[in-house]
Amino acid sequence: MATYRTDGLGALGDPTRRAIFELVATGPKAVGELARELPISRPAVSQHLKVLKDAGLVVDEAVGTRRLYRVDPNGVAALRAYLDLVWDRALAAFAAAVENTPEEPS
Repeated sequence: MATYRTDGLGALGDPTRRAIFELVATGPKAVGELARELPISRPAVSQHLKVLKDAGLVVDEAVGTRRLYRVDPNGVAALRAYLDLVWDRALAAFAAAVENTPEEPS
């Protein structure tokens, strides 16, 4: 378990980062484009993008003088795999609890 690095789920815990991630999920975006859509400054957008990038949820590439950010499918797949694992465990625990519940007398 990676305790001290930023993970995707933790990065998306911030509502502003979630909003940025959702905008980037619609297609590649530059910092300026994102800042125009949000009530925060360009430097703040850049800081949030760094957290998302460190969490493996976005990647960037230079296009001319701009950097475009897009969703990293590998990071999203890892996040989905984690959520699937947690969900599967929860369902298995629920099924076990139901099977071990004594029947009520009629």
